[in-house]
Amino acid sequence: MKYTVNTYKLIQKTQLAKGIFDFCIYCPEIAETAVCGQFINVKAEGFFLRRPISICGIDRRNGTLRIVFEVRGKGTLALSKLNTGDMMDITGPLGGGHFTMLSPDKKAVIVGGGIGNPPLVPLALHYGKNATVISGFRNESAVILQSDFAKNGADVILCTDDGSAGRKGFVTDALAERLDAGECDIIYACGPMVMLERIAKAAKLHGIPCEISLEERMGCGVGGCLVCACRISRNGSEEYLHVCKDGPVFNANEVIFND
Repeated sequence: MKYTVNTYKLIQKTQLAKGIFDFCIYCPEIAETAVCGQFINVKAEGFFLRRPISICGIDRRNGTLRIVFEVRGKGTLALSKLNTGDMMDITGPLGGGHFTMLSPDKKAVIVGGGIGNPPLVPLALHYGKNATVISGFRNESAVILQSDFAKNGADVILCTDDGSAGRKGFVTDALAERLDAGECDIIYACGPMVMLERIAKAAKLHGIPCEISLEERMGCGVGGCLVCACRISRNGSEEYLHVCKDGPVFNANEVIFND
């Protein structure tokens, strides 16, 4: 896995919702080789371990990456305080397992839960009007990226736990309705493990290929520290792989979820 370690300039910063920030970073070396589903590791000043953040957008022409992250601790809080023009210490692109991009004329269903939505934006842009995006959030105040998903014509279905925006209920309910309603060539998903497990079961029931991006706590981000191990079943046997090096995207049929 080839990656770059360097400092890059933050050229745009936006707050999308409470505790959720949108950064555009000028990093041409990383943007040149990054693909949908990968992530970067960002060093927060004063912290030893880097913070893994999924890539939300890749602009090779302008040499930029977009990341959207939520403040979940002291490290991401420190990152959220960076301002336009500040330099960021970044390692990337990371992740040997990325999303398989089919022809744009294929029918894709894209399912995101909470902060699992950002890495799915490039998929919606790729498939355009042939994509159905189902995104779920706790409530209206947490909703992000809806206009980004719809930009190229995707059908966007918004779900909130309390019904304060979109439809009330879980993304898995909306997914079941969509799969019963029509053709689907592939399913993509990122979010909480319980959500991913239910999506994997639905995809298997309908015989549809499904790729899921796993969110795990990481140390090094390159497969050396063994922190982000996950159980995978391949060729009739179980093995442990690394979410950072072998993923974060896996074939849903191969992931062994907790019993």
